[in-house]
Amino acid sequence: MTATDPSRALPLDPSVAPPGTRNFRDAGGIPADRWHADQNGETLVPTHCCFCGVQCGMYLRVDRAGKVFGVEPRNHDINRMRLCPKGINAYQQVNHPDRLTSPLMRRNRDEEFRPVSWEEALDHTVAEIRRIQGEYGNDAFGLLGGASLYSEKTYLVGKFARVALKTKHVDYNGRLCMVSAAGANKLAFGIDRAGNPFSDILLTDCLLIAGSNVGECFPVMTQYLWGARDRGATLIVVDPRQTAIARTADVHVALKPGTDSAFFNAVLHVIVAEGLTDEAYLADRTTGWDEVKATVAQYPPSRSAPICGVPEEQIVQVARMFAGADRAMAWHARGVEHHSQGVENCLTIINLCVATGNIGKPGAGYGTITGQGNGQGGREHGQKSDLLPGGRSISNPEHRRQICEIWGIEESELPAAGTSMMEMVWQMQRAEIRGLIGICNNPFVSLPNYATVKEGYDTLQFHAQFDFFLSETAANAHVVFPVTVWAEDEGVMANAEARVVKHNKAQEPPAGVRTDTWVMCELAKRLGAGDKFAFPDSRAVFEELRIASAGTVNDYYGITYERLEETGGIAWPCPTTEHPGTPRLFEDGRTYHPDGRIHMQVVEWHPPMDPYSEEYPLSLTTGRTVAHFLSGNQTRRLGALVEQTPRPWVEVHPSHGFRNGDPVRVVTRRGSEVFPALVTEAIRPDTVFVPYHWPVPTAANALTIDALDPRSKIPEYKVCAARIEAAERVDEVPAPPTAPGRPAYPETQVSRTDPLPPTSPQGRGTAERS
Repeated sequence: MTATDPSRALPLDPSVAPPGTRNFRDAGGIPADRWHADQNGETLVPTHCCFCGVQCGMYLRVDRAGKVFGVEPRNHDINRMRLCPKGINAYQQVNHPDRLTSPLMRRNRDEEFRPVSWEEALDHTVAEIRRIQGEYGNDAFGLLGGASLYSEKTYLVGKFARVALKTKHVDYNGRLCMVSAAGANKLAFGIDRAGNPFSDILLTDCLLIAGSNVGECFPVMTQYLWGARDRGATLIVVDPRQTAIARTADVHVALKPGTDSAFFNAVLHVIVAEGLTDEAYLADRTTGWDEVKATVAQYPPSRSAPICGVPEEQIVQVARMFAGADRAMAWHARGVEHHSQGVENCLTIINLCVATGNIGKPGAGYGTITGQGNGQGGREHGQKSDLLPGGRSISNPEHRRQICEIWGIEESELPAAGTSMMEMVWQMQRAEIRGLIGICNNPFVSLPNYATVKEGYDTLQFHAQFDFFLSETAANAHVVFPVTVWAEDEGVMANAEARVVKHNKAQEPPAGVRTDTWVMCELAKRLGAGDKFAFPDSRAVFEELRIASAGTVNDYYGITYERLEETGGIAWPCPTTEHPGTPRLFEDGRTYHPDGRIHMQVVEWHPPMDPYSEEYPLSLTTGRTVAHFLSGNQTRRLGALVEQTPRPWVEVHPSHGFRNGDPVRVVTRRGSEVFPALVTEAIRPDTVFVPYHWPVPTAANALTIDALDPRSKIPEYKVCAARIEAAERVDEVPAPPTAPGRPAYPETQVSRTDPLPPTSPQGRGTAERS
């Protein structure tokens, strides 16, 4: 390949061209070819992946015309030159034909969208905000943000809601991610983040992974697991499915969904009974141990094993393996957290680590694996309904005073705590919230019980959505603002280790596209709060964020863009510009509670909220797949990823009598849908699994229950009662929505109608496709 005019299309040999690249070549860039960069004038921009909480380092390839056209792995110490399928293909969304490049507007949902000017879209939105709030009060308008936004933008979401909209109703889609872990961490340690860096996994002697399909959801993180295994560490995986990681484990605990706390209470019961606790550590560093010990005494393996559907001997084996290791670690993710007792599930794992003294040491500790790219940073600085910047409580008078002083408002002007994302949908149903702005979220796919979500959004008198593709939720709105993708702006994210990393701008946005920051500041100006939102760019917002977080547990004050460029990332808290950051917590034996101790918590198991019956005897559980991300609004448009995983399926055990590819109807109390069967022995006979990245009529979340954890308000995605039955044909996968007059991008449609489940490279099938 030689240097050429990037404005001219070059023919591709279809036998060697990667799927989905033809139109990207025509758009002005040459796709990456066998990782070889030889285009004259090419620039490599160092940045990080836009997807999961691992935050792999990468270079975006930029041509002479300033357009992103490819990607190269980066030797960042997070990923060491590794990228997963999503990371390799992420660059393709930057100049994708489906990009929104003009505001879209309609007066009511019976009309078609029409492109309008920015002035008209902004003015109409502000007029609707004023009309609704003037008639029904400030809290009749809400704002929902997202945990894939840069931290600067999540800071603005919270400030914009409370200062410009003057509403208490603000929350974000991280509510659907790891707020159960956040709640447990705050209760036990007084701080909301993982206690150890990924690199500590390499030093452990026993690694417990609970409720996390690491191989598919966080593929690059597997390097740390393999590194530990190479040292001789034992691996315990707790998951109803035999995932790729579970197949390599020393022990795979295939427990019944919704029974995690019963299992971990029983493990701790054995550890206590066999005298394997670290009594000196418990006496010196904890409170609540006597109460926890008395509770787990009521959970012998003989009681918990039937609840969990696992052998008693396996509970004993896990207890001895974990407690007998010199250094042990536990990491968990959504499989533990997406429950009506998600916080309590997390607390039982914390209790296990604490009781064995495995906290705050190299190779010994506790971590939570963040789902979204900024799942950690996205909740730290104010878009969560009960928090202000720096993790401050919005109900704490001193915290309120501090932020009001920084923002230049009176304390009486700062609203009280609002409600959670799902609760806001219920308030929309009841017409308590009548107007909404959504930023970086797609609740029509990502929230449970789709019928309720659709009704809530349809009841809104006005709805505006920020996005760079027309998501299923945006397609239902009145106004859609076209905003930048991650490569068209700069900002920071905090990964699953709480390591703050900097994303760099690689290209200018298309004409007609604006940053989320610009749009919020323009709306604030029209709402009379422009003096509080005079931010020309992300850097200006970050400087205020640093000040707003100073002195808090979530202290970013010592982190600067320059330091991040120099170091590759700094773990907070980092109180001064000379401070190195805090990759490992609790090394001095103290937590962030005033007394410095770990506050152990009593947990009693209770059944899931959706009861089993003769009509609904099975457990439906949901999760991600390696090729797709969250609601799929990005990945369902990338040809290579659609080709790898074109549609959802249902995993069923062979005992149900289905053959691979048979149409299987999955029925819950919310409705039914038909998927092709993936027949596999890698799932419990009493459990079925459906991935959730697709919209109705193939949406797993049309079937899931909107029951919430009472403390974290996270939905119970990971278990609901279901049945399965034979059907005639599978439901068709809909094409992603596109702007008016724009056809669906053809290269992502070829595989979409494939009626069969994924082939064996997906990692779970035992039957071959025919």
